[in-house]
Amino acid sequence: MSLTSKISDVANAVKKQVPGLYVGVDKHKWWKEAVVYQIYPASFLDTNNDGWGDVPGITQKLDYLKDLGVDVIWTSPIYKSPQADMGYDIADYEDIDPSYGTLADVDNLIAECKKRGLKLVMDLVVNHTSDQHAWFLDSRSSKTSPKRDWYIWKPANYDSDGNRQPPNNWAQILGEANSAWVWDETTQEYYLANFTPEQPDLNWENPDVREAVHNVLRFWLDRGVSGFRMDVINLISKNQDFPDADIVVEGHKYQPGCKHYANGPRLHEWLQDLNKQVLSKYDTLTVGEMPFVRDEDEIIKGVGATRGELNMIFAFDLVDIDNVPGDFKYTLHPWDARDMKKIINRLQRLMLERDGWNSVFVENHDQPRSVSRYTDDSDEWREYGAKLLCLMQTSLAGTLYVYQGEELGMRNVPASWDPEEYKDIESINFFNKYRQMYPNDEEKFAVARDILQRKSRDNARTPVQWTSAPNAGFTSPDSKPWMRVNDDYPTVNAEAQLANPTPAPGQLSVHAFWKRGLEKRKEHKDVFVYGDFEIIDPDHDKVVAFRRWNGNKAFLVVLNFSGETVQWEGLGSHQAKRWVAGTYDERQLPSRNKSGTIELRPWEGLLGIA
Repeated sequence: MSLTSKISDVANAVKKQVPGLYVGVDKHKWWKEAVVYQIYPASFLDTNNDGWGDVPGITQKLDYLKDLGVDVIWTSPIYKSPQADMGYDIADYEDIDPSYGTLADVDNLIAECKKRGLKLVMDLVVNHTSDQHAWFLDSRSSKTSPKRDWYIWKPANYDSDGNRQPPNNWAQILGEANSAWVWDETTQEYYLANFTPEQPDLNWENPDVREAVHNVLRFWLDRGVSGFRMDVINLISKNQDFPDADIVVEGHKYQPGCKHYANGPRLHEWLQDLNKQVLSKYDTLTVGEMPFVRDEDEIIKGVGATRGELNMIFAFDLVDIDNVPGDFKYTLHPWDARDMKKIINRLQRLMLERDGWNSVFVENHDQPRSVSRYTDDSDEWREYGAKLLCLMQTSLAGTLYVYQGEELGMRNVPASWDPEEYKDIESINFFNKYRQMYPNDEEKFAVARDILQRKSRDNARTPVQWTSAPNAGFTSPDSKPWMRVNDDYPTVNAEAQLANPTPAPGQLSVHAFWKRGLEKRKEHKDVFVYGDFEIIDPDHDKVVAFRRWNGNKAFLVVLNFSGETVQWEGLGSHQAKRWVAGTYDERQLPSRNKSGTIELRPWEGLLGIA
């Protein structure tokens, strides 16, 4: 056993006795302390008035992001793409789609980021490509093509009546009523496309595929990017027997197959090879999008400090909180503060005790707006809810991810919008499924519309609301945005919040609250980034409360996740020396109870020094 291994074993043994204690090597990393801001480029800022956001639009807002407190910008895919799934169907990894600009625009963005001390992270989509990628066009041209096994091809099955059937019963992820297998007339075989027919899955069992992916990473790292968000990276290794999925959704021909294609048998081998061959030679931030994974051993295999794989993953527990367990995404499941505390505690303690690393997020391009999902987005309560979520996130351990518009409290689209306003392929497939299953059933259509308005990815993809001008300043008043701007832009926009950071006595705007929260997170990073964690009053159904500490410094966070006034007695032996931040009038903080019963108003959050 090497000396390094012995030191690591001793450190882990000590940590089991003293959770949260860092032993041995320096655990401080720039990517742990960083605030990452995700940009969905089509909806960020349009500078050439074609209604579609572009790379120069990102560059134009760098000073805004720097002022907010951002360190890293992660942009969703801007590569050349037919846009069947908004750029997650990539046709050329080494070129930029003309709708976003040029490679020269990206080079300029990288240079301007560096001038401001910012870093750029790209979205890496290598579980699948576009069906228009040269690799796939070659692969489907003939069964004898040199690139035939760069993708996953299988012959048809036949039922007892002689009807052609897919190789198994896996459902498409973005179109759950459809098979994940697509029939190809030219070569008379099926190819696997887990997301949409236009996104065929790569065959990572082929070493040539893995080397091609390595070269994609080198291309961008050598160009000056600082890392990658790796799209559904845990789906790259499939069970090579391709068995049928278990029947978990009654009445559906096709079933979720994630048991057989998520965290497959060679995933960690390939991630370690990716790190060894490429990533370890650069100073990078790497975060893996890893859906369908709950097993703690699997999580630590991916992000353990000594594993040599990824820096961190996106754990989906919190954003799956309102999904029916085991069912498809477009379901509604009740939850309360107890469920949220279980999720937060599990992930915080897991990383502390097993030397892994969290990502902290409640929004991204695949999720509805958090203020609508977890709180009350009505005009009366939206700002309180947005600040409540900010207070929670800026106080949790892990690398913090802020999604565009989250710092403004942007919310879901109005319920009055017709389904035709939704642009996302997942939304369209979902509504079409309801039409097919329940033709002319207006009651079922109403249910579908409600689910769409609450869960659709479109909610996060409306253009960023920069001003109160027509089209919210996203594009010129004379241009038509690719997607409708949320109706509330005249009052919910960056210009208004920047001009008036204290819209009411003792209260900050959502933007100002976020800016201060990010500043204080960095000022007290020894606690909020690297400190220990303890849930307080785990059984209360409305209040999420926890303690963060490191050395002689400690903070209390108390969050009322309800629209009711709560008389909370859960502090127990803990006591706040003083409250230093709150979602209501902060002039009242000195007079608030610091122990015993605390009256919490609807959606009220408090941060105190303990």
